[in-house]
Amino acid sequence: MDPLFWPSETNSFRRFTPESLAAIEERIAKKKKQQDKVNQNNKDQGVEEDKLTPQLDLKTCKKLPSLYGDLPVELIGEPLEDFDPYYSDHKTFMVINKRRTIFRFTATPALCIVGPFNPVRKAAIKILIHS
Repeated sequence: MDPLFWPSETNSFRRFTPESLAAIEERIAKKKKQQDKVNQNNKDQGVEEDKLTPQLDLKTCKKLPSLYGDLPVELIGEPLEDFDPYYSDHKTFMVINKRRTIFRFTATPALCIVGPFNPVRKAAIKILIHS
């Protein structure tokens, strides 16, 4: 199969950082601007655009397919950038446990005060995903 269709291990797994959260917020703002322009242009027309859907093999609580390669040991249980294109403009991150099960969490502040990089929240996530 063509190597372009197979994600490489180095590109698939990236830690979720404040920079990646800022990039997501930037994509959300950009998409909102584009959506506003499209809505203004197509007010009179009944044009429907194609909606992106989540990949079925990357659903929450499913095992990570072997297609994506081995997860490095140092990234097990760590917040990772979501590599499903559907979530590229959603404030979410994924965590994969030792059994390669996918968990998704929101990057919005929990209880309006505990951000995604707070040590208490990180500990709670580690407890939640522990098999």
